[in-house]
Parts: sequence; C-alpha cells; structure tokens
Amino acid sequence: MKFLYSHRTQSADGQWVHIDALTRALSERGHEIVMAGPVRQENRPLNAGARSGLKQFLPARLYECAEFSYSARGYVRLARLAAATTPDLIYERYNLHYFAGAWLSRRLKLPFILEVNAPLAEEREAHGNLALKTFARRHEADIWKAADKVLPVTETLADRIRAAGVADEKIEIIPNGVGREFLEPVEGAKIRERYGVEHKLVLGFTGFVRDWHGVDRAIHYLARAGRDDLHLLIVGDGPARAGLETLASELGVARHVTVTGVVQRAAMPEYVAAFDIALQPAVVDYASPLKLFEYMAMAKPVLAPDAPNILEILKDGENGLLFRGDGFDAALGVLVGDEHIRRALGAAARKTIARDDYTWAGNARRVERIAEDLTAQERQ
Repeated sequence: MKFLYSHRTQSADGQWVHIDALTRALSERGHEIVMAGPVRQENRPLNAGARSGLKQFLPARLYECAEFSYSARGYVRLARLAAATTPDLIYERYNLHYFAGAWLSRRLKLPFILEVNAPLAEEREAHGNLALKTFARRHEADIWKAADKVLPVTETLADRIRAAGVADEKIEIIPNGVGREFLEPVEGAKIRERYGVEHKLVLGFTGFVRDWHGVDRAIHYLARAGRDDLHLLIVGDGPARAGLETLASELGVARHVTVTGVVQRAAMPEYVAAFDIALQPAVVDYASPLKLFEYMAMAKPVLAPDAPNILEILKDGENGLLFRGDGFDAALGVLVGDEHIRRALGAAARKTIARDDYTWAGNARRVERIAEDLTAQERQ
C-alpha cells in the first residue's frame, strides 16, 4: 500500500524517533511512504520550540489562531502530494489545531488513521502554554472524531479519547516500541571506561532531561546512600541539566554524577548497555516512554513509578520494580543491594518485549492490518 504520512514534526527528539522507526518498518514490509511535513531540522537546539518562531512575537491567542490557519497550508501541500502520488490512505501524527489530514481524507474519501501520542490541549494547558482552552479542546475532539481509526499509545490516553466522543471500536492502542539495534548484543565496556565507571554500579537515565522527569530523586539517593561504588550516568541533555549538576554539587556527590550531553541515536544502545540499573523516575500518566522499551530490550532492571500507563507494560517484581509515592529510595535500594534481583528482572523485561512484540516491526504489522481493513471497507 501507499501511505501518505502527514506530520508537523521538525525536531530530532523522540517524536522523530517514532516517525522514522515506524515509517522504516512499514517500508521494510514493502509499503511506499510519501512523507508530508516540514523539513526536519537536524541541528535544531534541543530546547527549541517553547518560544521559537512566531511564538516569540505573537500574543498567545493570536499564535493559537495562526496554528489553526496553518492547517490550510498543510492541506494544500497534502492535496498536491495526494494528486501526484495517489495514496491508498492518510496516516497522520496528531498535532493540535491541525486539520489537514481530516479535511483531505473527507474530500478524497481516503481512509484516515490518526496516531495520538498525547492529549495536547491538556498538556499545553498544564504547562501554561494555552490561552484559548475551549477552542483547543473542541479542535482536539473534532480531529480525533474525524479519523477512521485512532491509535493512542496507552490505555489511559485511550480513555481520554473515548471521553472526547470517539467510539470505542475506532480506537486501537499501539504502544511505542524498540528497534533491532536494541535487541542485538551490545557491550557497554567502552562507555564505562570513557567515563571512568568501570568498577561502579551504574544507575542510568536516557533522554531529554526536564524537571518533571524526577532525576533529582537519584541524586538525593546518592547523597543519602553515601556509597562510593555508585554512579549516576545521565545520557542526554536538556533544561534540567544545570539544576541537576548544581544539586549534585550542593549535596557533595558531583563526582558520582555524569551528564553526557547530546548522544547520537545510533550510539544509544552502547550507552544503555553500560547501565546496571535503568531509571524511569517519573512519567506523565498517558505517555508511552521510548526509554522504557529500550531499557527492557537490553535486559536492564527498570525502576519506575506504578502509574497506570507503566502498569500496562510492567508488573511489579516480575519484569520491573515499581514504587509508589515516596518509595523511590527503598525500591532503588533493593536493586542496588541484590544482583540476583537485577538479573532476574532484566531477563524478564527482555522476554516481555519478545512475548508482546513491543517492536517497531510489530507496530508496522499492526498498522498494516488496520490499513488493509480500512481500505477493504472503502472498496465495498
């Protein structure tokens, strides 16, 4: 089949990892992918976006109206590509106020699959980045309801989509996944040597570091534990970096904390391989964290909160160790103190990836099946 893939993502962060991994997996299954979106900015700063472009100059209300008006530009681009390539369906990564895929699918009577990774109106309101709240929530619901199939990444996100008026039969949950590079044997010895942690027990975290990720919990743990054999390796960068480094210095554990800065995607498996314990200290309740699947695929014991979305993937004491409330230190202490538990949980986590096929190849097969069903219905 030929997919017209519509999106508005320019960054090189986890959003693009998802787009790139899924479209590659679909291509490997013999499908043609026609990409319709802005040019990705390879060297865009990691913290770009919050006050970039028009957002720097327009009042919030005007900016949000401009976001909606961008749908017209996106529609023209999408329509031209559709005319030139005659796709079988439209697959879109949901973005707030963006109606291009919904409008074109209705006009051309093409099946419309909508991938939803977050309730963006709620997310932006929670972070104080939304002025026209009713406007945003109405648009969000309208876009969700326009799709023939909506693909949220978690059950908790699916609940929000149902509450917006989308029929249950139009919803199918497809969590994030992992690529082959995380399933193949990789050694972390060179990374441990590079950062001088060959003989340490390494607590690891990957990704763009924000305050809400809760990585400060691990630094406080290091200070309270007072153990010279522990080291926190933060693989990535982000707005929380300076605060974490300051905290480590204030607590006297700076020599036990390393922040690598930006690491290229291709090198990430080697870094995760260097971990003894993998940390997911906090999570928003509707997300499907990429790092979680990558940790699991590499047989790392995962410490995570027992949030509803995490419980969709992990069972406490079986394939991960989960904590409630202020239980981070106690749970981490269990993993630090028992190598047998670490090995058992890591092995079970990797088996979960294989058993439930939490891979991009598996997701491509799921999307393929949905697309085939929708195109078959369209022909009837």
